[in-house]
Amino acid sequence: MNSLFKQITATVFLAGSGALLMACGAAPGAASASDRVAAAPTSSPTSSSPISSATKSAGSIAAAGSLAAAPAHLPLIRVHKSASCGCCGVWVDHVRAAGFPVEVHDTEDMMTVKDRLGVPEPMMSCHTAEVDGYFVEGHVPAEDIKRLIAEKPKARGIAVPGMPLGSPGMEMPDGRTQPYEVALVGGDGATETFSRHP
Repeated sequence: MNSLFKQITATVFLAGSGALLMACGAAPGAASASDRVAAAPTSSPTSSSPISSATKSAGSIAAAGSLAAAPAHLPLIRVHKSASCGCCGVWVDHVRAAGFPVEVHDTEDMMTVKDRLGVPEPMMSCHTAEVDGYFVEGHVPAEDIKRLIAEKPKARGIAVPGMPLGSPGMEMPDGRTQPYEVALVGGDGATETFSRHP
């Protein structure tokens, strides 16, 4: 694995969450069973019609139901991640629970994916997703993805750099959280705040 990608995953130790780093580096068997598919070509997903902005709380999103109950108008999210990343699998479960159909591609060549999609180095995290012509980098909440595809800004995508505690897939057993921002990455690579989460 690329040394930069190792540095990204190691930031969890700096946040004092060694237990979650262990989850991110867990054996494939520790990940969600619904999260395992064979690696496939990484062509860009086709666009789908926009949807309304999400206003549900995290609790109501979690109760949104299974993939089988997903509204047909939500576009496919294609997720690229390491097969051994446990927190990535939990994030996949989060967006599925929000109603998105999800296709997972396990790969150990994450840097190639990030380079292809134009994810700036300071914005990188563990997993990278594609939806409706945008990239979604890291532990971005599902409601921000819904807002992105509803508003359709001229941008490459959105990102949560690193792995902040309390973000989807990075929940701590003791409830610890870190304030974090979701960044909007413009076509020129410039970033601006898309949303803030306390």
